[in-house]
Amino acid sequence: MRFLHTSDWHLGRTLHGVDLLDAQRAVLAQITGLVTDPVDGRTVDAVLISGDIYDRAVPPVEAVALFADTLKDLTAHTSVIITAGNHDSAIRLGFGSELFTGRLHIRTSLATVGTPVMIGNTAIYPLPYLDPDVARAGLRTGEQLLARSHQAVMTAAMDRVRADLATRPSGTRSIAMAHAFVVGGAASESERPIVVGGVDHVSARTFDGVDYAALGHLHGGQQPNSRSATVLRYSGSPLRYSFSERGHSKSVTLVDVPAAGSVRLNQQDLVQPREMAEIAGSLDELLTADSLAAHVDDWVRVTVTDRSRPDQMFDRIKSRFPHVLQVFHLPAGATEVGRSASGPAAERSPRTLAADFVRHVTGLQADGAELAAFEQAYREALADVGRL
Repeated sequence: MRFLHTSDWHLGRTLHGVDLLDAQRAVLAQITGLVTDPVDGRTVDAVLISGDIYDRAVPPVEAVALFADTLKDLTAHTSVIITAGNHDSAIRLGFGSELFTGRLHIRTSLATVGTPVMIGNTAIYPLPYLDPDVARAGLRTGEQLLARSHQAVMTAAMDRVRADLATRPSGTRSIAMAHAFVVGGAASESERPIVVGGVDHVSARTFDGVDYAALGHLHGGQQPNSRSATVLRYSGSPLRYSFSERGHSKSVTLVDVPAAGSVRLNQQDLVQPREMAEIAGSLDELLTADSLAAHVDDWVRVTVTDRSRPDQMFDRIKSRFPHVLQVFHLPAGATEVGRSASGPAAERSPRTLAADFVRHVTGLQADGAELAAFEQAYREALADVGRL
């Protein structure tokens, strides 16, 4: 059997204020092309989408329409199995899923954990994003609540998977689809943190017992370091969603699962609609250097190194680089702390933004207690959004 593993589409996302819908449409068309024009002539038996279909719980209408169009194209040729990620609203994404028959399977409910979708002789176990605050009650087997951690709820979910798999005929192959941060994975700046009670990681050994774990959440395609017999892989996002991903080769993964023997992976690179680059220099160099001509059509982040801040800095940079997303002024020899941004907001962590705000308003450095209070409020706000 051959499966196409993808995740983290984040439909409806913007990049420093720039609408990405056309870029997303372009990469999704490439994914559809791998199904309609199979690699090596081998048919894709199912597309596995491991969470974060949308970028937020209430996606824009245009994003929903793009998702619907893509599903229509894919299901005309193969089965599609979808799970919810931490950015998705499980209720909204799963609406109507019980009415879908045939080739489309959307799993967003705890009630379906451990119940596979059978594709040939392969049992595929879709696990929606498991918020410990919700799943620790729904996945318990007795009166005792599970620990408030991703490790605890994912272990309970995989116990259900292993229990069901034990009832299947000998030789049944198996895949678990999960949206989690597995120990050994490398994060980028564009993932929303999964943090509950300070515990956000899941051990790779949690997925022992299945042949392949089709992972979502981390945006870089990778295989976490693991001693598990299970093959684990993040397909990564199909599009670059931050400058920290500018060096990523975006792709999807073709997963070949033979009747017996090892799972084989085949990475299929996706052409990016626009490249990303970081460039720096004096304003005169930036506006005239021939060496920078290759970046004129890129999404760029620019650092201007003149001793004094040039007038109309952003507009002058934009005259040469029309797709510029960020412009910073950092005089040569100055430290990063002194860098100031022009144009769309800088790409910084919530903790850094809070510290910068306190320093800007009070002139003082934020202390640990203030930052801890902010992080707690931020986590609670994210949890509320996830329940919408």
